[in-house]
Amino acid sequence: MLNSMDDWLKIVYVIFAFCSALVLGALKGVLVGPIAALILIIGNVGVILGLFPAHVYWTIYTLIKTNRLDVPLKVAFLFTLPGLFGIWLGLGIAGSLIVGVGYGFFTPWVSTFEAFRQDSESRKFLHCIVDGTWGTVKGSCTVVRDFADICYHSYPLYLEELREGSGSDEPQTLRSVHVPACIIVGLMGLIIEIPLYTTIAIIKSPYLLFMGWYRLLHDLVSREGPFLETACIPIAGLAILLWPLVVVGSILLAIFSSIFIGLYGSVIVYQERSFRRGLAYVVAMVAEFDEYTNDLLYLREGSIFPKPRYKVRRSSHSTEFSVGGSRASGKFSTASTDAPAMLVPSLAPSRSVRETIHEVKMVQIWEHMMKCCVMRGRELVDANVITPADLAEWFRAKSSSEATIVGIGLPTYSFLQTLIHSIKAGSGGLLMVDGVEVNNLNRPQDRLLDWFFHPVMVLKEQIKAINLEESEVRFLEKVVLFGTDSKRMESWENGCVVPQDAVRTAQIQGISRRLMGMTRSISKFPTYRRKFGQVVKNLAAYSSEKDSSTGSISLRSVASIELV
Repeated sequence: MLNSMDDWLKIVYVIFAFCSALVLGALKGVLVGPIAALILIIGNVGVILGLFPAHVYWTIYTLIKTNRLDVPLKVAFLFTLPGLFGIWLGLGIAGSLIVGVGYGFFTPWVSTFEAFRQDSESRKFLHCIVDGTWGTVKGSCTVVRDFADICYHSYPLYLEELREGSGSDEPQTLRSVHVPACIIVGLMGLIIEIPLYTTIAIIKSPYLLFMGWYRLLHDLVSREGPFLETACIPIAGLAILLWPLVVVGSILLAIFSSIFIGLYGSVIVYQERSFRRGLAYVVAMVAEFDEYTNDLLYLREGSIFPKPRYKVRRSSHSTEFSVGGSRASGKFSTASTDAPAMLVPSLAPSRSVRETIHEVKMVQIWEHMMKCCVMRGRELVDANVITPADLAEWFRAKSSSEATIVGIGLPTYSFLQTLIHSIKAGSGGLLMVDGVEVNNLNRPQDRLLDWFFHPVMVLKEQIKAINLEESEVRFLEKVVLFGTDSKRMESWENGCVVPQDAVRTAQIQGISRRLMGMTRSISKFPTYRRKFGQVVKNLAAYSSEKDSSTGSISLRSVASIELV
């Protein structure tokens, strides 16, 4: 009940604020959206088409050079490459169009509502006008830059790892008789999964629409979740208004995921060496998807579709310590136990703003990593361990593997210092430079971070368990910074002592390989190269100022290089 004038004023304020922000955001979207959308669409499509010949060449060259696959399996992949490249072009261009229009129009709109989180009324009004204008244009350029980094730097790194790791792994084999079976099951997967997934998603979309509205309106009436704080009510109101678009996006994502789920039938044929089990997978995935969506939408349990068994139960093996990829906890190899993802938004009760206020955000972790790299990098520059030539080499290199000291060694060294500092401080998680601790309770609920946080905690416990002495820590610092460059390791006198015990040395080198492997995995992330490029520019400018009086190599021009 509304028992006071203040309650009525709050309601009038919220309605007025919502309507004003709705109109103003739409106006900014119309004015700024076309510019940002054109930048993003032209940029991403240009990257896709411009690098397409290189992608074809890199992929075929890697497929021919790698020793992980035998000849029949290579032939099977060569037959599927035209279709995969066609899917890449179609989805890449269509995705660029959708993302460009969505980002260009909705970002100014959402930014207008976000301005209501400002403290003072004057700042709210100013940010309502300014936010989402020039920032949206700059953001579209950043999206293009990150996408280009994925296509030009990250993808070749994956292929390079596939080629370089060939000698250490047992080749994957495929009998020639299974090649036609893989192709047929893959095609049948596309023919069956795409229309059935689309039909199921469309039929159940009204349930998702009305149940989503019900959950949001329930939170509004009971003042729970995003409606707990008055300043957040306009944003939550926008969520109610735009929920139909979320439903449409879920349908499109279901169709998108069905393509890869259907093609995965070829992998089942290869894994099980059975055409029949490949067909069983195609049928079972429809039932898995139907059952999965029923659970999400609180409908009847199970599925009306048959669910044949398509994998033979095998004894579980210990998972190799790894980050990302198909080896990470078997995440990508247990399709028989994990339902395919529709990417439907959760309809569970929302957490309130106060419940999430102490959660460490992903951006804080990125900022910590880069600040720590700058801090440790300056220490190494002051000690002449990292030279101006090393920094210049990173700018000239096409990939981090061509400038390992700065591209891999520096962030790994910085990461090691964070782990050592956390262990010495007795932290139960990771202790950042600003004193914030990231642990299981406050870590970001991010899928990418899930792949790294647990392995990092395991590695931290391993370092803690072997109880490294100070001289051994110094030896580990040398190994992670210089890798196999023995001359550079000998030139740095940091007080290290190489352990006499061969087992002890092997433990330390094993830790260094895991640290460097994590860094290589993180370096493939879209935003990493752009952010780390600013770190190297900072160190280049610092080194240039430090050495300007001695007439050494000047990097003042290098610091202004625009990364490709």
